Amino acid sequence: MADEAKSIPKIVVVGGGAGGLELVTKLGRKLGKKGKAEVTLVDSTHTHIWKPLLHEVAAGTLDSHEDEIEYLGQAMCSGFRFRLGRMDDLDRANKKISVAPTYNDKGVEIIPRREFDYDYLVISVGSVSHDFGIKGVEQNCLFLDTTTQAETFQSQLLEAYLRAHAQGKPLDEGQLDIAIVGAGATGVELSAQLHEVSHLLTAYGLDEVQPTDVKISIIEAASRVLPGLPENLSTATEKELGKLGVSLFTNERVVEITEDAIKTESGKSISAAIKVWAAGIKAPDFLKDIAGLETNWMNQLVVQQTLQTTLDDDIYAIGDCCACKWVGEDQNVPPRAQAAHQMASLTYKSIARRMANKSIPEYHYHDYGSLVSLGKYSTVGNMMGNLSKGSLMIEGFMARMMYLSLYKMHQVALFGIFRVGMLSLSHLFRRSVHPKIKLH
Repeated sequence: MADEAKSIPKIVVVGGGAGGLELVTKLGRKLGKKGKAEVTLVDSTHTHIWKPLLHEVAAGTLDSHEDEIEYLGQAMCSGFRFRLGRMDDLDRANKKISVAPTYNDKGVEIIPRREFDYDYLVISVGSVSHDFGIKGVEQNCLFLDTTTQAETFQSQLLEAYLRAHAQGKPLDEGQLDIAIVGAGATGVELSAQLHEVSHLLTAYGLDEVQPTDVKISIIEAASRVLPGLPENLSTATEKELGKLGVSLFTNERVVEITEDAIKTESGKSISAAIKVWAAGIKAPDFLKDIAGLETNWMNQLVVQQTLQTTLDDDIYAIGDCCACKWVGEDQNVPPRAQAAHQMASLTYKSIARRMANKSIPEYHYHDYGSLVSLGKYSTVGNMMGNLSKGSLMIEGFMARMMYLSLYKMHQVALFGIFRVGMLSLSHLFRRSVHPKIKLH
């Protein structure tokens, strides 16, 4: 029995984000439950939430506790093991990862440092905000990389509203102004959600504050919002943001963030009580040149088209933390949820085929278009056509339905169609009796 156990490959997936959790779920169901492999997920948090939803958590229009997935529960249902901890080192020679000790809120160690052996290692730790070394960003800005950060933002936002509502005097100039640095999808979607929140909080009784008391600004170094997406999508989005009263500052490179203002290279000073940094991403710092593996300036692990790292075929990287060439384009695969989903599918096939001593596939990113939600006001996007070059612009109801379907696809990968149908019905009933915004 001992020899048989030794012969079972050990697959370790580090990071339970969109790609990592989908991958480990499939590996567990197809291999772990059948005793063909020992599958382990390592993550530094207890729960998963789909990262594209974090702007809604930050605004309070989504309660994270309603949509989060318990890793231990998913592991029990899907045939893999979950181990809590943050990977901080890698021993390629002995095929081990090192996981830092875990402490509680009081600083007491609850889990000691551990090591996990692997035959196949998949690193899927996502990305974090990149402040580019700009003065004052870390000290004066909020970030939306994790559920905890999004909840912190929501708490501070609600506290600011409550304080303004009950202070018994007119608001100070700019007391509730919000500035978002970065006009990518996160910054744009957050601005629309915050506009909706300003109306909802007034409707729920905080009526000493009017929506017009809240000024929302977006500052972007590029010449347009959504600089990484097609120009027609940017134009449509700018038009919708204009209708919402969101102030746009494009071609403005931020050089410093102070306690009460954002300063730009052109000399502008944009005052704001709440400042959010959404201007760029990088892979976590611990990945930089880890165990001698090849990384780029964003700390991303450079991979082959098979998603194996360039210097070690037994180590894969997927999602935002990997740098993979986009075949046919002069750039790497963009850090999007659809890319992580496709990478997870290919990595499962690759590991399964390697275990069967078969050839492995190469990854070719398929861009199915981009969708940007402006809350209840609008959704804009583009669909990539297979029959012609270019894309088809979509807006309104159809775009909104497609946007919602992206999350449903993620849920289906984790739970299956029947359970997702039940979850959707449950969500509809819940929304009918709960407030439209988190009020505590």
